[in-house]
Amino acid sequence: MPEPIAAGKAIENIGWLNYHHLLYFWTVAREGSVVAAGKKLRLSHSTLAIQIRQLENRFKEKLFERSGRNLRLTRTGRTVLVYADQIFGLGNELLEVMCGRPGDEPVRLVVGIADVMPKTLVSKLLLPVGKLVPSISLLCREGSPAGLAEMLLHHDLDAILSDAPISGEGFRRVFSHLLGQCGVSFFASRALAQTYGGDFPASLHDAPMLLPCAGTTLRSALERWFHAKGIRPRIVAEFEDSALMKALGQDSLGVFASPSAVEDAVSRQYDVSILGRADEIQEHFYAISLERRITHPGIAAICSSARTDLFLKHGPQGRSNK
Repeated sequence: MPEPIAAGKAIENIGWLNYHHLLYFWTVAREGSVVAAGKKLRLSHSTLAIQIRQLENRFKEKLFERSGRNLRLTRTGRTVLVYADQIFGLGNELLEVMCGRPGDEPVRLVVGIADVMPKTLVSKLLLPVGKLVPSISLLCREGSPAGLAEMLLHHDLDAILSDAPISGEGFRRVFSHLLGQCGVSFFASRALAQTYGGDFPASLHDAPMLLPCAGTTLRSALERWFHAKGIRPRIVAEFEDSALMKALGQDSLGVFASPSAVEDAVSRQYDVSILGRADEIQEHFYAISLERRITHPGIAAICSSARTDLFLKHGPQGRSNK
């Protein structure tokens, strides 16, 4: 982050920022290329390049660097983009206020839900938002973590809920905020529980098992745990949709696992029994955003409720022993 202005330093010695140059930089950074930004701003490539070069001269730092045919933000460019997001976000709010929009107009929150997230847990994460931010307008989109991350980078989402942080060279502007963690509980229909409900976890050996698809965080953790315990269940089905997995588990197709933080809700909703818990498997859940410091009231509500309520009993320090 830039150094704060030293006490007593006259503002005229700092100079003024050309906000047209900043807007051109911001648009190129958001669109991902000079070509796309030029179309949006209706400016030629050469005009944009000259304006951004003037901004770089003003900062005495390069804001972009070449990566093949693409532009990539430098470290300074990423810092400038954080400020630009806030500056133009406030500008849009000012225009809305001055155009006479009601002050209590609903706050819009667009959340991407990673398709591997258990829907019971997602509902628990989102339910408090309406209570803590009464005027909120919520829109949920589901997809793969990689696809949602691209949408986030293009400002089509305010946040993503996922079971793993976003990482990689192209996602340096993305911040993963830990909501909490908990162990895993195993469930079965009442009929199956009569057969596989005793002497947990040994009772899972050769039990019909419903698992998330290979490559997911939970699937990998479950396989490591089975191997460590010397357990070899019979895998009868694999799922991308956790809700479908639970529905078929309710119909006695097999045993399934779900986060312990929502075990009571899963038991009630699907009328299944808890066979046991594996606290060695710790699932982590994240709110992923472009904000290093959460300022959106809807995202803040999700983080606050998750950390102070949902995961409090079932975290590593305080899981309920019910």
